Amino acid sequence: MSGRITAFPPVAPPGARLLILGSMPSVESLKMGFYYAHPRNAFWRILPEVFDEPAPQSVPEKTALLERHGLALWDVLESCERAGSLDSAIRKPRANDFGALFERCPGIGLILFNGGTAERLFMKVGKAWLCGRHCMRLPSTSPAYTLTYERKLALWREALSEPNGASDMAHGKRA
Repeated sequence: MSGRITAFPPVAPPGARLLILGSMPSVESLKMGFYYAHPRNAFWRILPEVFDEPAPQSVPEKTALLERHGLALWDVLESCERAGSLDSAIRKPRANDFGALFERCPGIGLILFNGGTAERLFMKVGKAWLCGRHCMRLPSTSPAYTLTYERKLALWREALSEPNGASDMAHGKRA
């Protein structure tokens, strides 16, 4: 049986230049109270490796890592009905308020989608908020997406690393 679940508020420092969007938190993340909490999700392994930092352990450490690198983190959906954690089980989705987010963080020039479902959902419910922002879909960091960790890391590193990554894309050099 599925029930209505609600996502987390954004991690959105005013100076953010890049937004990473997922679809909806997993059951484990909801239980733990923060993004990408499933121990097999590669998100919190990939980001510190890309930025050559120690892996954050606590929510304040994770939030600080995002803020240091000008990253905002959120999900496309504010709420939905879903049994389990699979994106394919999402029913009756409600979108987050992207207008308010982009007003709070006007420097966001690039949106990175953590997987195809996040991209599809955003293009359905949030496309009007693009307003010249660039988008890029990256492989999902979820353990359900079976691409190797090494390949996921390489693609995320390319998107987030300077000079060929997010900085150039945000300025229109890659799209």
